[in-house]
Amino acid sequence: MFELSGASPLCWPVQRWLPPGAAMPDAAALSALAAGQGCEVAPGLPLRFVPPQADGLDYEQRIWTRGEVETRPDNWHDLYNALVWLSFPASKRALSAGHAAARLPEGGARGAARDALCHFDECGVLVLSDRPELLALLQGFSWRALFVEARAEVRAHMRFVIFGHALYDALRAPFRGLTGKALLYPVDSEVLAGSAEALTAAVDALLAADLAAGKLRRARDLQPLPLLGVPGVTPDSEAPAYYDDVWQFRPGRRRV
Repeated sequence: MFELSGASPLCWPVQRWLPPGAAMPDAAALSALAAGQGCEVAPGLPLRFVPPQADGLDYEQRIWTRGEVETRPDNWHDLYNALVWLSFPASKRALSAGHAAARLPEGGARGAARDALCHFDECGVLVLSDRPELLALLQGFSWRALFVEARAEVRAHMRFVIFGHALYDALRAPFRGLTGKALLYPVDSEVLAGSAEALTAAVDALLAADLAAGKLRRARDLQPLPLLGVPGVTPDSEAPAYYDDVWQFRPGRRRV
């Protein structure tokens, strides 16, 4: 494996695959990890990571028909995609199945459903809480009420679980305005109190079920979440005035 120095606290879902000490794993090493976890794209179709191919299959088609995820060498974006596959295998399978089900003839428009799946695959976040009122504040874009006035409650009663591999890559050098697109889940307090591995498994089950049921239909239905506002992500957010930045913490929009 390889060392990830200065990792964001939001990277905890994939952190167990990143112990310090060795070089960045290549496609073969990632495939060995997947085999060790028994990861499959479909029953009897094991997940494998392969270098970029040139045989005419597109990226999603290759995953669904061959179980192969194209993974560029020494590429952080693709590496994080692989780590998300290892961490949330059921959800990634459901995403792949969603692409296959929504697939149109070559040359057709991609469509809202596949756009939403792609958007969440790259930038998705799951927000869990046993306090519905906290989720309501997030949904209402009430950033100061949530992250300043209810800061202690957020730390105790909310969990922010990064799914999108592009976000993991961006968190290597986070920037003002970095925004995830969230799905919100009310859960029991026992779920929040579980270990990182247990929480990851619970999230994988929740998300996979919703994706399989086709509940993600439009990218617009995802909740914007300024990631640098989450307590603990940047020291700057400890000052209440940090949340006066309306460019980063924007007011809500009307849903149509």
